[in-house]
Amino acid sequence: MTGAERVTLSSTSRLRKLPIIRAQKNAGATDLADKVSVDSTAPSGASLSKPQNGGATKRVGFSAWTEPLAGVLQHFNVDLNSGLGADAVEKQRLRFGWNELEKGEAKPFWLLVVEQFEDTLVQILLAAAGVSFLLALSDLDKNESAGVEAFTEPLVILSIIILNAVIGVWQERKAESTLESLKEMQSESSRVLRDATEFRDVPSRDLVPGDIVELRAGDKVAADMRIAMLKSGTIRLQQASLTGESQPVLKQAEEGDDDEIELQGKLCMAFAGTTVTNGSAVCVVTDTGMNTEIGKIQSQIHEASLEDYDTPLSRKLDEFADLLTKVVGTICIVVWLVNYKYFVSWEIVDGFPTNFEFNLDQATYYFKVAVALAVAAIPEGLPAVITTCLALGTRRMAEENAIVRKLPSVETLGCTSVICSDKTGTLTTNQMSVVRLVGVDTEGSLRTFRVSGTSYDPRDGEIIDLPESLDANLQSIAQICSVCNDAGVQLQDGVFTATGMPTEAALKVLVEKLKVPDARLQEEISAERLSAPEKYSMGVCKYWAEGSQRLFTLEFDRLRKSMGVIIKEQGSDTGNKLLVKGAAECVLERCTSVQLKDGTIIPLSPSFRQGITSSIEGMACQGLRVLACAFKRDLGSMSDYNGPEHPAHQRLVNADNYSSIESELTFVGLGGLQDPPRKEVKPAIEDCKKAGIRVVVITGDNKSTAEAICREIGLFAEDEDLSLKSLIGRDFMKLSSNERRELLLGDRNKGSGFVFSRAEPIHKQEIVRVLKAGGEIVAMTGDGVNDAPALKLADIGIAMGITGTEVAKEASDMVLADDDFATIVKAVREGRSIYDNMKSFIRYLISSNIGEVVCILLTALLGFPQGLIPVQLLWVNLVTDGAPATALGFNPPDPDIMERPPRPSTDGLVSGWTFFRFMVIGSYVGLATVGVFALWYLNDTSFLGIDLSSDGHSTVTFHQLSHWGECSLWPNFRVTPFTAGDRMFVFGDPCDYFSLGKLKASTLSMSTLVVIEMFNALNALSENNSLLTTPGWVNRYLLVAIAVSMGLHFAILYTPWLADSFGVVPLNLNEWLLVVAISFPIIPLDELLKVIGRQLAKNQAEEKL
Repeated sequence: MTGAERVTLSSTSRLRKLPIIRAQKNAGATDLADKVSVDSTAPSGASLSKPQNGGATKRVGFSAWTEPLAGVLQHFNVDLNSGLGADAVEKQRLRFGWNELEKGEAKPFWLLVVEQFEDTLVQILLAAAGVSFLLALSDLDKNESAGVEAFTEPLVILSIIILNAVIGVWQERKAESTLESLKEMQSESSRVLRDATEFRDVPSRDLVPGDIVELRAGDKVAADMRIAMLKSGTIRLQQASLTGESQPVLKQAEEGDDDEIELQGKLCMAFAGTTVTNGSAVCVVTDTGMNTEIGKIQSQIHEASLEDYDTPLSRKLDEFADLLTKVVGTICIVVWLVNYKYFVSWEIVDGFPTNFEFNLDQATYYFKVAVALAVAAIPEGLPAVITTCLALGTRRMAEENAIVRKLPSVETLGCTSVICSDKTGTLTTNQMSVVRLVGVDTEGSLRTFRVSGTSYDPRDGEIIDLPESLDANLQSIAQICSVCNDAGVQLQDGVFTATGMPTEAALKVLVEKLKVPDARLQEEISAERLSAPEKYSMGVCKYWAEGSQRLFTLEFDRLRKSMGVIIKEQGSDTGNKLLVKGAAECVLERCTSVQLKDGTIIPLSPSFRQGITSSIEGMACQGLRVLACAFKRDLGSMSDYNGPEHPAHQRLVNADNYSSIESELTFVGLGGLQDPPRKEVKPAIEDCKKAGIRVVVITGDNKSTAEAICREIGLFAEDEDLSLKSLIGRDFMKLSSNERRELLLGDRNKGSGFVFSRAEPIHKQEIVRVLKAGGEIVAMTGDGVNDAPALKLADIGIAMGITGTEVAKEASDMVLADDDFATIVKAVREGRSIYDNMKSFIRYLISSNIGEVVCILLTALLGFPQGLIPVQLLWVNLVTDGAPATALGFNPPDPDIMERPPRPSTDGLVSGWTFFRFMVIGSYVGLATVGVFALWYLNDTSFLGIDLSSDGHSTVTFHQLSHWGECSLWPNFRVTPFTAGDRMFVFGDPCDYFSLGKLKASTLSMSTLVVIEMFNALNALSENNSLLTTPGWVNRYLLVAIAVSMGLHFAILYTPWLADSFGVVPLNLNEWLLVVAISFPIIPLDELLKVIGRQLAKNQAEEKL
């Protein structure tokens, strides 16, 4: 308690009489140290379980919310007058530890770095870089120093790996801060009574079970506490972030009677992390640290993170990488062994091979060929392109108010099959609104008005069929709702916000919609609101407030369930007036008369009372919160009350008299309030149904309210039987595992909506687990601390940006900037579009890589010189192909994208037919690339009318080209010099024609590969639509990307130092015409495959029908 301020106790203040506790009578406001003595003292409390790993001891079998106060004090061996002693505090701390949440050890930096290399594709690249580095070293002459150019290939690969690791470590460091956000929710200090002394600033981490703590309005609760006694008429706590309740909760000192009741029902408990909105109370700390409800949530978050699953995309990419490893390894070994005859020879003696000879140079050469094949097979640019596409998707989603925190979540949205949505603030506005107004018409008759609008903006909506002239009954309703009200509504930065109780704020908005009786004055109020909206936003309420002087407030309490104010009306000589509003059934019970439309007051007959009761029940069945308005003229001795000096003041300061004062009331009307659904939600629900996405609503509110909202948003029909589609969270947990699966995944409810009410964090997690176990891809929304574990567990967690706590945001994958359910549906649409585009560029990249593999494999099988070297393949894969592949991510979505059912998460990126198309396209790419290489060696005249003789190169036979390694054995083999740009190639050794002299043929081969892949990028605009219906200009970014890629290719061909690095030479016009002529047939070939694909898709659709 170092640094805490000591205050000497006063024994003169007095407490209200409480059960079990002896106290002095006639209590007013008291200090924490008020003298109270407890009926019994007792030994220490419940049995303790053994601490584990130095953690806090957990108590077993003690429910503080069902124990009488004396039992709670006895359990902790504490006196409410003096609190714990110093020795008791230390003893409790040894048992239960510090009042703080456990902080897990941060993952060391070196481990984060190592984890980035666990990906199979990265390991393949790392191995390729190592082999390339060794081969580069082996190529250097002993007297020649190693230049950077010789190591271009391994350096490029290593750069990719290092960049990937840097990004991975940065994301890991940035993302995991959920538990730190939880710690920030804990209060920093508390007012604590110890050793009969009040300490006003005790650090909250010092609290122990048994401490006596005072809570006041605005305080953040530091630990779980049992409310011992109220020091004000009422106390309310805002615990929406913990339980999901939309309203501050009225608490009490009396114990409950249900050990298994949900958090919302523990009305005598104050939970850590919640906030006192009004009132004050003395409490006994019952749980600290990890034993609090927030601590349990932290444990659940940790457990959920252990159960974390890979996203569908990451699983597919992992499967692809594993397959790639096997395929690449097998092909490399096969290619190397197929050419064994070039580096291994032997003689057959007596039927057995002998005299083996091994040519290390040739073995090394063909090993290089195998490495080149590996480089060709690995889509090095794929991880970067996927990341870029997802990043572009996140930008588009941000424009729709969906902020993505984790990139893979973008694709996960595309296969979401179930959205588990919170109600308050997501499906609804989280702004209470009056939606029904019931006034009195004539004797025995009520009139009902529908009120539109879903926010605190008085301009949002109106009262339907409101009379042009405000009659006496409606004026009374307006006066009561405005004056008997402590809330405020103000316009700040263009947004209407409420202070105080949301229900009272909604009543003030109703008053603005009722307007004032004087039409000319109403015009003035409207004009002022237009001229200075922030200053005159609530002009009607101001009108009623100026006409009534509030003299005394009868505070709301949980017994009366009403609030009253005594006012003096300006210009009235009939004495003071009592205005009352509160729970409809409670106020109606105290009414003996009723005010009619014309202002006449008549006795309230039993039949009329029954009619009003029926109206109340009807609105309650629709999930509305019903308030009644009433007044009283005859106040007796309080008719001339004017302040504390008045003789009747002593009666008013005693809250026990409030019920009798608020008796014999005159009933004037009813208001039906709700947290209304957002306007965008109903069409969004319809979109979900069309898209085959199931919506499950999970809320902490009561069952009737939840069901009413779900009917209103169209999740259920008005007359739909909900007996199997609506359940309380606690009842769901009582079911067996098989019953839970049957309820959520069985044929009776499969695909239909569902609603869970009074749900706690553990209920939400179990719902997500059951759905995921059934193969569903689950998106979970939430805003409170209580939602964090389920957000972490879901395939994609979606937090609210406006009302969401930092804990929920940090546990989520995506944050809604506008807290709107409709935004989720837009994000799903974007996710599906991204997946389609991802398939487009994967189709483009993989078919191109297959072409490269065919090229290298065919070259090896035919025995040709290596046409494409690894660094050229790397350049094509990373740079030339990268821009078009990224641009394919901008393809516009198909019109019917939200009319398809969710794709199964088990669907692969590549189907059997798609793979066949890959092979056909890839085979042509490989044949064309090898073909143009061979054509240059075999033809020095013309091809398709294109002159090929201008460079003066020599021709060879097919046999010579395929057996070029035997060149030194050919007699009289000669070649002539040839030109490439401004260079002349002259060969002292004619055999160099197949190594140094292959630069022109290699350039033609590489250029053909580049151009054919540009044409192939156009093919990838649509999987089945022809280029005639989906032309290239539908994606202008692709046209720009093709231009950029060709520009880069021109740069390495016509920049001398780049040309030397990549082993290429400039091409002339005729040679470019040859490249285009050989490349263009890829388009009609793919058009033919698309025709077949459309027919197959049509046949599959007909089979499903």
